[in-house]
Amino acid sequence: MSAERRGGPPAYWYDDSAVPAHARLLAGLYAAITGLRRSLYRRGLKRRRHPGVPVLVVGNITAGGAGKTPLTIALVQRLKQEGWNPGVATRGYGRDDAATSLWVERNTDPRSGGDEPVLIARRTGVKVRADRDRASAARALAEAGCDLVICDDGLQHYRLARDIEIEVVDGRRRYGNGQLLPAGPLREPPERGAQCDFRVVNLPQPAAGEAPLGAGFGEWPMRLIADQAQPLLGARPLRLDGFAGKRVHAVAGIGDPERYFAMLRGIGIAVVPHAFPDHHRYAAADFAFGSKLPVLMTEKDAVKIPLDGQGGFDPESYYSVPVRAELPEAFWVSLLDKLQALKRK
Repeated sequence: MSAERRGGPPAYWYDDSAVPAHARLLAGLYAAITGLRRSLYRRGLKRRRHPGVPVLVVGNITAGGAGKTPLTIALVQRLKQEGWNPGVATRGYGRDDAATSLWVERNTDPRSGGDEPVLIARRTGVKVRADRDRASAARALAEAGCDLVICDDGLQHYRLARDIEIEVVDGRRRYGNGQLLPAGPLREPPERGAQCDFRVVNLPQPAAGEAPLGAGFGEWPMRLIADQAQPLLGARPLRLDGFAGKRVHAVAGIGDPERYFAMLRGIGIAVVPHAFPDHHRYAAADFAFGSKLPVLMTEKDAVKIPLDGQGGFDPESYYSVPVRAELPEAFWVSLLDKLQALKRK
């Protein structure tokens, strides 16, 4: 399979290509419908629901990945250290039965729980509730004893009342051509992002010899750090830079596969890229690459690979590449101040 991502976004979202007339017309209709919906909630004509504990929503105003799940994991881990008992509310995109709410645990089948909820459960050990109604998920978490709800990808789910909003921005692609779906990647106008309490910019890894980029005024920089490769069959993790100078098959079924490939290339790894649609369900045939090289995949992809040989998979040479989100300490101080103020109310 080539590096061209199957099912990826239209080229005109992120380059100077002309936007088709039909897409511009549909974008106008989309703007009217979503604008009306926001207005109904803002004016109180549609009811918001609050679980009675602080709610922190992580999201973005663009379609596709921007680094929300790594940030959610970092938030859970840091806030646990600070004495909070957080739980995570999520839709669980791609679940077999999206209409049924579910407690997601580390051993939940990703087909039932969704790849991102299973990953969050494995990395954090906190309660994770998958429900397409995030307000119901938040209420269930509060009733289960959580004193803070972190909503993964819920910025547009206005039914859930929230106390703090964090917008996550892809530092490489930003807002693309700045137009609404389907003419561009925006779910909401750019000014919606300015209304959030925090804007976190997921910065791309600098190329060799390139000065690191910084976020702009009013933005918090985030880096996704990867330095290990975990064999799927349970051996000790290897240093990721141990693959430098070697050819590998790189597998990414995420919002922006090229970001992952660029990260590996930045370490000096010779990448044979294989991009898949976000939340792709893998079959053994997807790994019929024609050459026996190590396979480095994102952690989100790795949770979907059966380790018992079922389905014809051969995970002997498969590695998961976990990432951790790093943000300035000043970000955490500011966030904790807001949470403490909510606790005092």
